[in-house]
Amino acid sequence: QVQLVQSGGGLVQPGGSLKLSCAASGSLFTINAMGWYRQAPGKERELVAAITRGGVINYVDSVKGRFTISRDNAKNMVYLQMNSLKPEDTAVYYCNADIQQRDYVLRYWGQGTQVTVSS
Repeated sequence: QVQLVQSGGGLVQPGGSLKLSCAASGSLFTINAMGWYRQAPGKERELVAAITRGGVINYVDSVKGRFTISRDNAKNMVYLQMNSLKPEDTAVYYCNADIQQRDYVLRYWGQGTQVTVSS
């Protein structure tokens, strides 16, 4: 069993900052990519940022220069530092981890964290 437990999030004013954390635990073999997705009301879930085990990073264009993803392989954790937040960043944020099995990869999800950017 693998669990991803998220922390952080909440209500922040436009221009503010928040940091999300996600801890993976359980039967972990090798964690490949980790990342953050978000889903706003009435919209599809979208990739926000992803980071490979080796540190290669990818961001959606709308957050480049504002959000920073990082991970601690020793602690099996991934983080998302969000600065200069905008109302359009309001969404439920989900972390994910792609965990290598013997012959395939399984994707696990965190429980979701609400981020609301509003004055």
